Amino acid sequence: MRFKKLNLYTAKLEEELEFYSQTLGFELLDQTDSSFTVKVGWTALTFERTEQHYIYHYCFLIPSNKLHQAKAWMQQRIELFTAADGSIIQNFEDWNANSFYFYDASGNVAECIVRYDLDNNTDGAFEITDILCVNEMGIPTKDISKTNSLLEQGLETTYYKGNLTRFGTNGSLEGIFLLPNYEVKDTWFPTPK
Repeated sequence: MRFKKLNLYTAKLEEELEFYSQTLGFELLDQTDSSFTVKVGWTALTFERTEQHYIYHYCFLIPSNKLHQAKAWMQQRIELFTAADGSIIQNFEDWNANSFYFYDASGNVAECIVRYDLDNNTDGAFEITDILCVNEMGIPTKDISKTNSLLEQGLETTYYKGNLTRFGTNGSLEGIFLLPNYEVKDTWFPTPK
């Protein structure tokens, strides 16, 4: 599965526009008074203005050989999240992946991840155009099984990993819905949010 388009809401549209188009330097595809869209690899990421405050988790896929380059590049522009144990890079052994986290201008929990099972190495120094796509999108739920079934029926995706009690996933290595049970899991690792 691939996320081709992703629309999110923000009460801080101007701050997000500056963050994504200026601070990080994603290509701006479209802009109106109430929204903007940036090119994140094969994903068109749109933020729409709203009065309500939303908090999301989403993740960007980077080439498997550029984790440390991407981390250094990002640290020159933004603050990366440091976990309670002092680490910035998080290892997910069961997923054969490593990642680091940051907050965007709205306080969303964003992440950059490498998935070593994908053959997606690239040459040269890391640049923002090396980000391949939006790779994960969090969908908190109180019923993982029901949400997974809706995704399977509506998008013809399949259950991927995890469990149906605390934290499940739906999709594939190129695009995954994360399904935390918010009645059991009340923060988004490795943040206190």
